[in-house]
Amino acid sequence: MEREEDNKKHPAAKRFEDLFVWQKAHKMVLAIYTETQKYPKYELYGLVSQMRRAAISVPANIAEGFRKKSKADKVNFLNIAYGSLEETRYYSILSHDLGYCDTAAMRHQIEEVSKLLTMYRSKIDNC
Repeated sequence: MEREEDNKKHPAAKRFEDLFVWQKAHKMVLAIYTETQKYPKYELYGLVSQMRRAAISVPANIAEGFRKKSKADKVNFLNIAYGSLEETRYYSILSHDLGYCDTAAMRHQIEEVSKLLTMYRSKIDNC
């Protein structure tokens, strides 16, 4: 059972944009777009495209699941977001190994979103 003071700290989200996890995931996407602009042009339809699509899928699936009525539907979209986040994590490893960029900041953002997704999922599971 939530305490009254918890509700004051984190009022119920009315829109997906109110979710802290969505906000962080969106910032991650913006950072990935900025960083991948520096990649070699020949990667535009390869790694850049794949990495951006995977990253975009994270906040998009959080948003899509937000209005779902059933817990199972919400969890399904969060699972898709998790999968896309892990795909993004791999692309950051690959980008680093190919020498395209230092991905430390990117990996930090990915880890932060992963932790927030876990907490959000736990909250949904306990409703």
